[in-house]
Amino acid sequence: MSQLLQKHIELHDIDVPEFLKLLDQCKGDVYLMSDDGDKLNLKSKLCQIYGLTKLIEGGKIAEAYVICDDPDDESMLFRFNLYGAK
Repeated sequence: MSQLLQKHIELHDIDVPEFLKLLDQCKGDVYLMSDDGDKLNLKSKLCQIYGLTKLIEGGKIAEAYVICDDPDDESMLFRFNLYGAK
Protein backbone atom coordinates (compact mmCIF):
# COMPACT_ATOMS: atom_id res chain seq x y z
CA MET A 1 0.00 0.00 0.00
CA SER A 2 1.32 3.42 -0.90
CA GLN A 3 2.34 5.72 1.94
CA LEU A 4 -0.04 8.32 0.51
CA LEU A 5 -2.99 5.95 0.81
CA GLN A 6 -2.31 5.05 4.44
CA LYS A 7 -4.36 6.65 7.17
CA HIS A 8 -2.66 9.22 9.30
CA ILE A 9 -3.10 9.79 13.00
CA GLU A 10 -3.51 13.37 14.11
CA LEU A 11 -1.94 13.80 17.55
CA HIS A 12 -2.92 16.63 19.87
CA ASP A 13 -1.64 17.66 23.28
CA ILE A 14 0.25 14.46 24.08
CA ASP A 15 2.81 13.75 26.77
CA VAL A 16 6.15 13.86 24.91
CA PRO A 17 8.18 11.51 27.19
CA GLU A 18 5.41 8.90 27.07
CA PHE A 19 5.12 9.31 23.30
CA LEU A 20 8.87 8.67 22.92
CA LYS A 21 8.61 5.51 25.06
CA LEU A 22 5.78 4.33 22.84
CA LEU A 23 7.83 4.96 19.69
CA ASP A 24 10.52 2.62 21.07
CA GLN A 25 7.87 -0.13 21.27
CA CYS A 26 6.77 0.26 17.64
CA LYS A 27 7.67 -2.66 15.36
CA GLY A 28 7.66 -0.73 12.08
CA ASP A 29 8.61 2.74 10.97
CA VAL A 30 6.58 5.71 12.19
CA TYR A 31 6.72 8.92 10.20
CA LEU A 32 6.05 12.47 11.37
CA MET A 33 4.49 14.51 8.58
CA SER A 34 4.69 18.29 8.48
CA ASP A 35 2.37 20.72 6.74
CA ASP A 36 5.34 21.61 4.51
CA GLY A 37 5.55 18.03 3.23
CA ASP A 38 8.53 16.97 5.35
CA LYS A 39 8.55 13.31 6.37
CA LEU A 40 10.69 12.28 9.34
CA ASN A 41 11.19 8.69 10.48
CA LEU A 42 10.56 8.82 14.24
CA LYS A 43 12.36 5.52 14.80
CA SER A 44 15.54 7.60 14.37
CA LYS A 45 16.56 9.42 17.56
CA LEU A 46 18.00 12.29 15.48
CA CYS A 47 14.68 12.72 13.64
CA GLN A 48 12.84 12.56 16.96
CA ILE A 49 14.91 15.43 18.33
CA TYR A 50 14.62 17.52 15.19
CA GLY A 51 10.94 16.84 14.51
CA LEU A 52 9.62 17.11 18.04
CA THR A 53 11.49 20.31 18.88
CA LYS A 54 9.68 21.93 15.95
CA LEU A 55 6.29 20.90 17.35
CA ILE A 56 6.63 21.22 21.12
CA GLU A 57 4.72 23.98 22.87
CA GLY A 58 4.84 24.09 26.67
CA GLY A 59 6.21 20.54 27.03
CA LYS A 60 3.51 18.89 24.92
CA ILE A 61 3.07 18.33 21.20
CA ALA A 62 0.64 20.93 19.92
CA GLU A 63 -0.29 19.11 16.70
CA ALA A 64 1.31 16.40 14.58
CA TYR A 65 0.44 13.85 11.95
CA VAL A 66 2.00 10.41 11.96
CA ILE A 67 1.83 7.51 9.53
CA CYS A 68 2.73 3.96 10.61
CA ASP A 69 4.00 1.11 8.44
CA ASP A 70 2.66 -1.48 10.89
CA PRO A 71 -1.11 -1.63 11.62
CA ASP A 72 -0.44 -2.70 15.23
CA ASP A 73 1.69 0.40 15.76
CA GLU A 74 -1.10 2.51 14.29
CA SER A 75 -3.61 1.01 16.74
CA MET A 76 -1.25 1.53 19.69
CA LEU A 77 -0.62 5.19 18.80
CA PHE A 78 -4.31 5.80 18.12
CA ARG A 79 -5.23 4.44 21.58
CA PHE A 80 -2.46 6.55 23.15
CA ASN A 81 -3.84 9.62 21.39
CA LEU A 82 -7.35 8.96 22.75
CA TYR A 83 -6.61 7.67 26.25
CA GLY A 84 -3.04 8.72 27.06
CA ALA A 85 -0.53 6.49 28.80
CA LYS A 86 -1.76 3.33 30.54
